Amino acid sequence: MSFCTISGEALPSTESVKSFFDSLTLSKILPPVMILLVGLIIVKFLLRFFDKALSRSKLQKTAHAMVRASMRILLYTILILIVASKLGVDVSSLVAILSIISLALSLAVQGALTNIIGGITLLTTNPFVVGDYVQIGTTGGTVQEVGLNYTKLMTPDSKIISIPNSIASAAEITNFSSAGTRRVEVSIALSYEADPETVISALLQVAQDPATLKDPAPFAGIETYGDTKITYVLRFWTTTDDYWPAYYRANEAVAMTLKRIGTNLTHPHISIRMDK
Repeated sequence: MSFCTISGEALPSTESVKSFFDSLTLSKILPPVMILLVGLIIVKFLLRFFDKALSRSKLQKTAHAMVRASMRILLYTILILIVASKLGVDVSSLVAILSIISLALSLAVQGALTNIIGGITLLTTNPFVVGDYVQIGTTGGTVQEVGLNYTKLMTPDSKIISIPNSIASAAEITNFSSAGTRRVEVSIALSYEADPETVISALLQVAQDPATLKDPAPFAGIETYGDTKITYVLRFWTTTDDYWPAYYRANEAVAMTLKRIGTNLTHPHISIRMDK
């Protein structure tokens, strides 16, 4: 049998392939066909068993399709190699061809493969799940989907942002939903003329929101002293689902409360004093 060479590997020539098919008889074809049929049944059985194992595992459901597809490709590749060897095909040559094709494809879709590896990393390490509110790098939003190539976030203003998995897996991830609670924080800058005791008392009244948790207790106090202002801060805790409504209500309530006590927000300014 004559051979041609590709990348140092001996591969069958056209003449040898033709003579191989001419030499096939029923006695040679029947055993590989039987192996193929039995192999297909075994593959289906193994895939069903694998599906049950996946459903019982702690792996996220979004990763099941990816893992199952990889297992399916592996099983069918093994079956094809077994059948090919029973037909008398030089499996080592076939593996060499598949290796060359795989290398070419991997170089062509290198970026996509990087994203897929990043997606597998996210799905196996579980820094977040679908429905969590997270911040990936500088982008924040609710996780809508962790796909093969992209992680999709929905921002509070209902924009869908798709982040490549290679970037998401390498970025700093802050999960605001994993604990089940979030802290609402509102900072305001007032002039030195405002009475601190009155301001702090008014801020604590703002924290009496229906969504406010009793433990930890709400806190209000002076955060920093500036050149022309005092910065006050109000902090209280809510459940993750109540965070945004409570945050916006708190901002509105602060504005109305300051108006009620006769205090206005300050702004950067310079006071000039001139002596005669």
